Amino acid sequence: MTDATPTVLFVCVHNAGRSQMAAGFARALGGAGVRVLSGGTEPADRINPVAIAAMAEEGVDISVAVPSILEVDDVRAADAVITMGCGDACPVFPGKRYEDWELTDPAGLSIDAVRPIRDDIRRRVERLLGELGVTTA
Repeated sequence: MTDATPTVLFVCVHNAGRSQMAAGFARALGGAGVRVLSGGTEPADRINPVAIAAMAEEGVDISVAVPSILEVDDVRAADAVITMGCGDACPVFPGKRYEDWELTDPAGLSIDAVRPIRDDIRRRVERLLGELGVTTA
C-alpha cells in the first residue's frame, strides 16, 4: 500500500447485516481517513431491513448498500480483514491483520434484539479505527 489511508474489509456470510453495519459505522466515523470494503461469501438479495432501521436510529444510512460477493482482490487490498462468521471461506494472505468478531447474526431478529448487536459493532469499529490511527468523527 502506497498511501497512509488504511483499508478495512468487513466480511460476513450474506453481507446483509453485520458486515454492512460495521462498514456503515466505519464510513461514518472514519470518513476520508479510512477506505471501507465489505463482502459476503454467499451474498443475500438485499440488506436486512431491520439492520437498516437500527442504523438509521444512529444517523447512519446503509439503505443504499448492496450485498456483494467477497472478492479475493478486496482481501489482498485490505490492511485489516474483519470476519463475522464466514470461517474458512475467507482467503488468508500473509501479513494481513485478521480479526473474527463473534456477533449474533441479526437475520430474522426484531429491532430490539438487533440494537445490542449494532451497539457492539459500533464499539468494535471505534476500537479498530483507533488502533489503525484513524481520527474518528
